[in-house]
Amino acid sequence: MTPSIDQLARIIGNVAAPAFLLGAVAAFISVLISRINRVIDRTHFIHGIPGSDASKSFLKADLPRLRQRAALLNRSLFCAIVSAILTALIIIVAFVSALLHLAHEYGVAILFMAALVMFCLSLIDLARETRIALHENDLRV
Repeated sequence: MTPSIDQLARIIGNVAAPAFLLGAVAAFISVLISRINRVIDRTHFIHGIPGSDASKSFLKADLPRLRQRAALLNRSLFCAIVSAILTALIIIVAFVSALLHLAHEYGVAILFMAALVMFCLSLIDLARETRIALHENDLRV
């Protein structure tokens, strides 16, 4: 027994919200990767400063702060990716359960809540990183 066009249309309508969430999480992941790249570039720049350059040697004190930012961004990225995977699983479960005529409401609800929890954790880590991101040394270079 294959699902009818009406059933498929209903499933597509039901997975619209998770699909939009998946798009938002993908855009958020792009932002996180961009921020991580900036931290890495800055770290490489600071490591490239010769010890004899007194005008920029004070920037080397920024390395622990940059390590902390990178760690927060890395954890935020991990949580966002897990959120995206869980959201994709919601869509897959909805279609598979429709094809097999299985009840999926509880599974989808649990996956959606887990995806949102992971996304919230990712946002919290990003908020923590942005609090330490802007420093007076960043404005000098």
